[in-house]
Amino acid sequence: MAAPSLGKPQPLGTSPSFGFGDRLGLATPGHVAALKQAGSGIEPMFAQQSIREMTRTGRSAHEVMQDALAGAAEAGFTGRQGADADHLKTPDDVDRTADAGFVFFTIDPSDNVDGRADSYDERTLSEKVKALGDDAKWVAAFKGRKIDLPNGTKLTIDDQAVARASVKYAKAVNRAVALAKHIDSVMRGKGAAYEIELSVDETPQPTTLAEHFIVAERCLSEGMNLVSLAPRFIGDFEKGIDFKGNPSIGSGPALAAFEKSCADHAAIARMLGPYKLSLHSGSDKLAIYPAFARATQGLFHVKTAGTSYLEALRAILRHDVTFFRRIVDFARSRYEADRATYHVSATLDNTPPPSDLNDTQLEQRYLERWQDVKGPVGFTEPGRQILHTTFGSVLKEEQLRGPFFQILREHPQTYKEVLTDHFARHLKSLRSGM
Repeated sequence: MAAPSLGKPQPLGTSPSFGFGDRLGLATPGHVAALKQAGSGIEPMFAQQSIREMTRTGRSAHEVMQDALAGAAEAGFTGRQGADADHLKTPDDVDRTADAGFVFFTIDPSDNVDGRADSYDERTLSEKVKALGDDAKWVAAFKGRKIDLPNGTKLTIDDQAVARASVKYAKAVNRAVALAKHIDSVMRGKGAAYEIELSVDETPQPTTLAEHFIVAERCLSEGMNLVSLAPRFIGDFEKGIDFKGNPSIGSGPALAAFEKSCADHAAIARMLGPYKLSLHSGSDKLAIYPAFARATQGLFHVKTAGTSYLEALRAILRHDVTFFRRIVDFARSRYEADRATYHVSATLDNTPPPSDLNDTQLEQRYLERWQDVKGPVGFTEPGRQILHTTFGSVLKEEQLRGPFFQILREHPQTYKEVLTDHFARHLKSLRSGM
């Protein structure tokens, strides 16, 4: 029997899209099954991986691509699919992923973002603007702009907005524009179509409407092939759990505030582009999916990554709970070190060790995400974050890696089933708002 034909990734444009992020190379059949169960309307990016994830899992860009394409072909997928080279910071990152066939390039200029800009007093802010010199000269051109957004919101860019945007984002935008030009040169050399996403979401404070407008218009004016932008939305977006909102104002108001803010950002995206709004840390954020889809009117991209790894752990638990307990114990031993690069609130003190839990409690405390709870929107058991953030350490631990993959390869149907259920919930929740 002939091997199934491998599809070729292509740009998806402004179609609503979903990035599945497979850190193991085994999840794509489950992702395809979830798409089929949820129905049409959202296009997939099966190949999605950041350079950091590739480093932590010991995979190359070519391996990520081939695993995704082979998995999709094996599952009988014949539609369009994109391929996201995620969180790119250097020209070398671009070269490696472009050579592997990626066509959606997510620029991450976070190393050049000043996340403290919102907290500076007037004097400090003024000094930092002066120190930027010509790097921020272009931002001054936005001073005094008055914009009527398509949804009726009025935006005025005053002196304060320009100053804080300069300090927060000027260097980052300059870096992003330079990297975009490199992407264009590389892809033109290959004669290949491509698209760019800009990520400015990794800041403590939300991206203001003025900052969004300034950043996006500058990038577009410099010729960036921008199809998607990820602002820092309001609310709390922790890894591995649902949207926490703002507990001080309650769940309902938090969701309403998110939807209104998202609608304003989407209005900017329609006015300047159109381009999509991208929701990073999108794993398990079902509480806000309908609002996100409504507010963007379908101009969205959602990005997930670690949640497929967590569902692999669920499959392992169902076939070898003793081994799963070993993984949890090891993850707990690595958590304090590995959490440094993640936004999480779980602590070892507020999550009991496996020895204190029976098998049912173990799955509830370390893997559940759907149960109803009081308090912040959708907040779930913190144990899930401990497992989420330690994936790299687990997969590099010699005594764990072999049995980990062996169990998944011996029970592919279980892994496919838990993924199908998990992602069908995600996709159906998004479609309910379209």
